[in-house]
Amino acid sequence: MQIQKIMQQSAQAFETYRQVTPAVRAALLETIATELEAQRTIMVETAGEETNLPAARLNGELTRTTNQLKLFADLIKEGSWVEAVIDSARPENTPARPDLRRMLLPIGPVVVFGASNFPFAFSTAGGDTASALAAGATVVVKGHPAHPRTSLLAYQAIASAIEKTDLPAHTVQHVADEGYETGKALVMDPATTGVAFTGSFNGGKALLQYAAQRETPIPVFAEMGSVNPVVFYQDALLTQGPQLAQTFAASITLGMGQFCTNPGLLLGIQSDALDNFAHMLGGAIAASSPAKMLHAGIHAAYVKGRASVLSLDAVTLVGQTAEPAETEAWPAVARTTGAEFLQNPHLAEELFGPYSLLVSCADEEELGKVLRSLKGQLTTTVVGTDKDTTIYKSLIALQATLAGRIILNNAPTGVEVCAAMVHGGPYPATTDSRFTSVGTSAIRRWVRPVCFQNFSDSMLPDALKKSNPLGIWRLVDNEFTR
Repeated sequence: MQIQKIMQQSAQAFETYRQVTPAVRAALLETIATELEAQRTIMVETAGEETNLPAARLNGELTRTTNQLKLFADLIKEGSWVEAVIDSARPENTPARPDLRRMLLPIGPVVVFGASNFPFAFSTAGGDTASALAAGATVVVKGHPAHPRTSLLAYQAIASAIEKTDLPAHTVQHVADEGYETGKALVMDPATTGVAFTGSFNGGKALLQYAAQRETPIPVFAEMGSVNPVVFYQDALLTQGPQLAQTFAASITLGMGQFCTNPGLLLGIQSDALDNFAHMLGGAIAASSPAKMLHAGIHAAYVKGRASVLSLDAVTLVGQTAEPAETEAWPAVARTTGAEFLQNPHLAEELFGPYSLLVSCADEEELGKVLRSLKGQLTTTVVGTDKDTTIYKSLIALQATLAGRIILNNAPTGVEVCAAMVHGGPYPATTDSRFTSVGTSAIRRWVRPVCFQNFSDSMLPDALKKSNPLGIWRLVDNEFTR
């Protein structure tokens, strides 16, 4: 089917879907969750065959997927997310102030590109689709070629839910074509109003460029990866070295490093404590087990990138596992100095897989230079005691400028789906650091503020009517009230 026809169908469905009540949209999300749950066994089995991920991981991810669908359903049933604002008319003013009412409304058809590393939570029925449907947007999903059968099963669950809730059949559509031209056509089509993407920097940047070339540019919310720098401060290394080595070895190798929040860069000031930590971390990595990566393309890229970094004279191997089987990853931690890191910008690039680079900085000043040299990140982590956080306050403040999420004394792997979460960050981690792709705030990507001036009450959306029939929190004449 031609992309133009698919997008026209999405636009037509949007004209109906954008007008349905929040309760109906919530029912759709909840029904999708139910349909996915009914297919749990076959979906987990299929995803395991296509991605090499273990059943326990996939079952947990599918539960996360159904839970975030329900979370968005709860959000829109409560309703205050539309940010209704009312400034009543004041005819006595000079000049007279008209009646002004504002709320968030959906932008239109959204294109979602499925991710390779999360076949459920960031793919066909994942957070991007859930947040767009919650906002009132229709969706066209481009399934990821790494797990096509899994993607189709998820879409069939969505289609069944759409039918059961009596919504337009084209509220969600699925495109399985693998070609880059298909992705370009989806972004370039005039009916497309927004794009969600999780993947490589090159892929996200290409979509951003396509969107900018349109007669009417549109937003692209691309999450493109991160090295997620972790700074180990002195007192923490002295008092917690063995525990930290085990914790971060587990984080580096979790899921064979195939998480966008994998701790790919470890930083510290040169000391005996840092040397001891490096030795213990290397030992913990060596004790870990190799495992298969998601697919052959990711494995090949990891093997090539790892070999390239370890071939550099300025980089030494701290620890690695025994040589893996042909299709398995080879977990490793390498080490270099702050001076060498600053001279070679390629050392700051993400290597997607179970790998991390430990950088020994000469002093606090060099550590600051290394942090300032980094581009935008999804996360940055502070590993420090109360003593450290007092001594290195300025460095910690610098860390907060780098990323969408700053973490204290926890590994960065793991992204909670909740209202406070920010899964985003300055470019090139994402294309727009003002937004998150995880958590309920992700809905704001698919809406725009609209102001209604001097409308009669009967013409207004329910969220803006005088009687507040939805019972939501609103800002009325600068006071929050129901």
